[in-house]
Amino acid sequence: MLLKLSLTGLKGRWRDYAVLFSGLTIAAGIFYMFQSMASNDDFLTNNSTVAMTGMIFQLGSVLLAIITLVYILYANSFLMSMRQKDYAMFMMLGAKQRKIALLIFIETFAIGLLATLLGSAIGIGLTSIVSQLLTNRLNIQVTHFSPFSSKALLITLIFFTMLFLLAATINASSIVRKPILSLLKANETPAKSRRKPIMLLLEAIGGILLLAVGYYMMDNVATFALLALVVALITIVLGTYFVFHSVMIFILNLLKRSDSLRLKKLNNFTLSQLSFRIQDYTKMLSMVAMIFALALGALTVGLGFRNEIPKMTEQASTYDLLLNNAQDADQKQVEDLNPTLNVSYQIKEDEDTVYFNQEQFDSEPLNAIYYDTTPQKTAYSGEQLANDEAKMDNLRVLLLPEQREKELAMLPEDQFAGLNHQTSSLQVVQVNDFMTQKDAIKNIVDENVQQNPSLAQDQLAMNQKYDIYTIFNETFSGFEFMGFFLGIAFLTMLASCLMFKILSGAASDVARYDMLNKIGTRMSLLKKSIRREIAVLFLAPGILGAIHVLFGLKMFTGLLSEPYAGIWLPFLIFFVLYFFYYLLTIWLYIDIVLKKKE
Repeated sequence: MLLKLSLTGLKGRWRDYAVLFSGLTIAAGIFYMFQSMASNDDFLTNNSTVAMTGMIFQLGSVLLAIITLVYILYANSFLMSMRQKDYAMFMMLGAKQRKIALLIFIETFAIGLLATLLGSAIGIGLTSIVSQLLTNRLNIQVTHFSPFSSKALLITLIFFTMLFLLAATINASSIVRKPILSLLKANETPAKSRRKPIMLLLEAIGGILLLAVGYYMMDNVATFALLALVVALITIVLGTYFVFHSVMIFILNLLKRSDSLRLKKLNNFTLSQLSFRIQDYTKMLSMVAMIFALALGALTVGLGFRNEIPKMTEQASTYDLLLNNAQDADQKQVEDLNPTLNVSYQIKEDEDTVYFNQEQFDSEPLNAIYYDTTPQKTAYSGEQLANDEAKMDNLRVLLLPEQREKELAMLPEDQFAGLNHQTSSLQVVQVNDFMTQKDAIKNIVDENVQQNPSLAQDQLAMNQKYDIYTIFNETFSGFEFMGFFLGIAFLTMLASCLMFKILSGAASDVARYDMLNKIGTRMSLLKKSIRREIAVLFLAPGILGAIHVLFGLKMFTGLLSEPYAGIWLPFLIFFVLYFFYYLLTIWLYIDIVLKKKE
């Protein structure tokens, strides 16, 4: 009988549980995907190019696990608060507390286990899609990879099982310890909203000052290093709390003093609704603002890394293509690139020395990179190379491994011609656009390795631009994917938590809207009031979280040359997803408070 009553209660709140279930499913799916990418040993061992990507996804798993823990505990407590009246009624009908605790435990654990299993199944499909996108992004062919990983599945099941066991235990113990009367009246006990104006003003000023300090530290992270991160974390968290605990109330009080505003339609009722519940929402809004900043920041930085790949490749390499022993290369492929620069330097060598024709370098100086505060490109003539060993090292790195160990010498043209050694050539090439021609360049690079087998064992070479591009692409594409999926997971969780918080107070609002309906208020005005109230609760943390991101991007100036480039794209993605949750919340809220009035 008790189980039947419980199922009836779950059916009555299926929308609320559907939101929780979908959030948990997304979290489990993305967690499985991260683990599958990070823990597939055969895949990582046989594809060294993506080894760094595995480490990046492992880091993402840790971050996702932390946020998932907060989400489960927070969101699940809201559902329990909405069902506590049901449990109180069961107790009043004679159900034993031990039975109620067992029932709550089974409900929580069963929902979590089902969400984990479904999420893992979705994660397998998601892993297949992402692996293809990732390998295409890295321009590589991978082996020994399967979307299904028993190790990743086991880790996912163990992690989420432990989380739901913890949540189920907390739910069961918290409900049975409360008196029946407290369970019945919990939602009818409002938070006190009367506070002294002077304290409100001091808190508002303090919150703004704390945020200012945090933003200043993020803007000067290069100067203060670790101290800046610690101070920024503390001040921004506290500043966010005080902004919602004081500034928002202060603004609402000012708006309520304007007769032209508050006496228009249902504005006074809407403002009173916000003022009435704002203190109860302070912790939630603060948490949502911080997670919103983390989510949007992860997505923005992740997509920002994509833009850095060609820039960093360009800064780290002088030539688009390098051919050792170019006399043996297929020059037809080089000509098909339509190069803007195509120069061959003659080389002669003996057992101890590699000789170059100085006149050739005087005619076509060697491109090089020197480091000041930022990488700078320059060019060295043959005379400069001959008189400076440090500058000559820029030529050394372009040679074959066995040549780099020898002495390098620049000789006048007549002396070079007089050497009785076999002549080879070093060919350097530049093209109009490396990124659009990189596939064709890769084919020539592979041919160069085949013509010069010693390059295949040379792990420290990194003299080909394509090799440099591959390393940057591997690392930052991993961050791009991790940031994107972490951002989506975080946004889903924070929007769900905010939705739960708003819906948890809907039951106590039924009487207020019923009263307005009885005195003749039009239904359109009631719905408009609801839309405005919920819009404020969504916009406030969203706007503050976006401001956090705009200042927080300053911390990435050392990694991103243009951290704000293309920022509209992640903001647009977030706006669309966030707006969807706003519309969903309105629909659920109206269904609760106005469903009897249609």
